[in-house]
Amino acid sequence: MNSIIAEDLLNQMIPPLKVTDSMEKAARWLEEFHVSQLPVLDQRSYRGLITEADLLDQDTSTRLLGEVTLNYGNVHVQRDQHFYNIIELAVQNKVQLVPVLDDQREYLGVVTVSDTLAAFGKVPVASSQQGIIVLAMEERDYSLTQISRYVEENNAKIISAHVAQDEHDPYRIRLTLKLNTPNITRIIATLERFNYSITAQFSGTEEVSEDEQQRYDALLRYLNI
Repeated sequence: MNSIIAEDLLNQMIPPLKVTDSMEKAARWLEEFHVSQLPVLDQRSYRGLITEADLLDQDTSTRLLGEVTLNYGNVHVQRDQHFYNIIELAVQNKVQLVPVLDDQREYLGVVTVSDTLAAFGKVPVASSQQGIIVLAMEERDYSLTQISRYVEENNAKIISAHVAQDEHDPYRIRLTLKLNTPNITRIIATLERFNYSITAQFSGTEEVSEDEQQRYDALLRYLNI
């Protein structure tokens, strides 16, 4: 699984904007696709990300994106870069998605943090005898008290929990649990028995390189856990 590259994780559900699009269209698409940033293109050339912050105190009715100073123009990866690079860029720049360019530096698409997190969850990492479980659920189904009970039934404790909105669905959330044990197989089985969807899992039971550990630690900082 360590050979996963950016091109493998492209999310075709999130479209780019053009420099000829209006600020009003950007605001509408940010809301429609439930993201905080969207890429902006000039033809096939990536120019930067338009963000929710860019739209504040701006005339969003007629002004075009080509008239706006865009940030994150240097935040992108090449199609063949390892997904670790996506994690690093997302952490360093606190962005929700990272654009992917081809060999001619033309835009191919974006990779979201959620997609990268799912790929990262397939790679074993060291975690100082701790474990991480990431769940996806309807917001109305969220009950940390109930989930804690299932965890404790398996002789474990939740050290910390972080809730984030699903960028594709406003009614769903992503819950990241940091546990006091790397032995999470039975906990996952219990949660799945009660119809919780597990999207990623990290266990500290295998040896990893120093670089992998540093990237893992950076991801935890991004998740605020």
